[in-house]
Amino acid sequence: MAGKYVLALDQGTTSSRSILFNHDGAIVTAASQEFPQVYPRPGWVEHDPLAIWETQIATAAAVLERASAGPEDIAAIGITNQRETTVVWDRATGQPVHNAIVWQCRRTTDTCERLKAAGLEDEFRKRTGLVVDAYFSGTKVKWILDHVAGARERAERGELCFGTIDSWLLYNLAGVHATDYANASRTLMFNIHERAWDPLLLEKLDVPAAMLPEARPSSGVFGVTKALGGEIPVAALIGDQQSALFGQAGFNANDCKNTYGTGCFLLMNTGAKPVVSESGLLTTIAWGIGDEVTYALEGSVFVAGAVVQWLRDELKIIDSAAESEAVAAQVPDANGVHLVPAFVGLGAPYWDMRARGTITGLTRGANRAHIVRAALESIAFQSADLVHTMEKDTAAHIPRLKVDGGACANNLLMQFQADLLGIPVVRGKTIETTALGAAFLAGLAVGFWSGLDELAAIWRLDRAFEPAWDPARREAALAGWADAVRRTKS
Repeated sequence: MAGKYVLALDQGTTSSRSILFNHDGAIVTAASQEFPQVYPRPGWVEHDPLAIWETQIATAAAVLERASAGPEDIAAIGITNQRETTVVWDRATGQPVHNAIVWQCRRTTDTCERLKAAGLEDEFRKRTGLVVDAYFSGTKVKWILDHVAGARERAERGELCFGTIDSWLLYNLAGVHATDYANASRTLMFNIHERAWDPLLLEKLDVPAAMLPEARPSSGVFGVTKALGGEIPVAALIGDQQSALFGQAGFNANDCKNTYGTGCFLLMNTGAKPVVSESGLLTTIAWGIGDEVTYALEGSVFVAGAVVQWLRDELKIIDSAAESEAVAAQVPDANGVHLVPAFVGLGAPYWDMRARGTITGLTRGANRAHIVRAALESIAFQSADLVHTMEKDTAAHIPRLKVDGGACANNLLMQFQADLLGIPVVRGKTIETTALGAAFLAGLAVGFWSGLDELAAIWRLDRAFEPAWDPARREAALAGWADAVRRTKS
């Protein structure tokens, strides 16, 4: 086993992070850099792909320097990424032909509605496990091909590459055009049963097969990079939410986790067979290891931690995200105020692309602390919607909820989540489980770790938040939220 560490590249919606893990799964050092968000029109969100690459490689170099480590000390690199975000670039020069279109972007809503009007939604759902929504990559690729001069012709000639962010980083690191099953399953173009790009769906989206990356299992050597000064194998690619489930040691059927990041994402491991939701949840590939594929059921909240950033950056009623807990704690409750952060529509179980954010219940007595508390509570309310929907779809009771992501460090939010759900909310010692999952998968590929049993033993409890509310209070709170959502929907 060469190397003392595994390097995880965690490329997120608002920042690029690199984390160095040792054999005990502990963080040796980490570095993070934010990069600009681009909003060309209301509801449109873009990133500069070069800024993503530059911040990602800069943070990777920074962690090696801080750890006094060289390439020879790194057993492997694992990449985890914001999913669905779409990049198209020139195969020869590596230059993007357009800004990345971000998963939050709603510019292709009309395209999705035309596909639905053509009666194609069931076909897409049957093959991909997804709903037809602007969230996913397929209509974003089509938009770029339709709006960048000459792009469609170049793509048909094989001169352009499409990729989600994992593919974009891999191409820059190792010159390889590939993705993994988990990321591919989020594109609206990948048949999750056959593990292959679907010719019928490509035809309906008008996307040339020549521009697609090779889809492979999540754990395995994709290529070798010299970008950090010496040869290091890139040995895992996986979308961030699937990676967090893996990092939470969610290896068994019915294991469940919720990640509190820019968005909120609840995933349940459903084992070797896909489970079809009757309630608007997504069926997705969790990961592939060797010949085996694990599936998951997923619920998505588009705006979670991003609502705290909105309080900070746009309303300017807090100075930092960390301050939100202290401000919210100044009041015992939200005083009847509900904030529904449908800034880019509503995700599961509503799937309302045209919904927009609202604040309800405002009175003369409502103050800054009530609005901040309502914003935090909105994260828990949206997550509760997902938990209840998942229990309905699987006819299974979720006995506890494992949590991760930056906002799970907020104790007030986690206690409110437990109270709202009526089950324990469990936080591990490592809340960076998205990066840890990618590290685990890369380490498995090169023998740094021996197998799933060794990885499961690494998970450690930090704190369990026990519910304190009685059922009547819980039901009243959920009813108030349901009323606020009703007022928000288009």
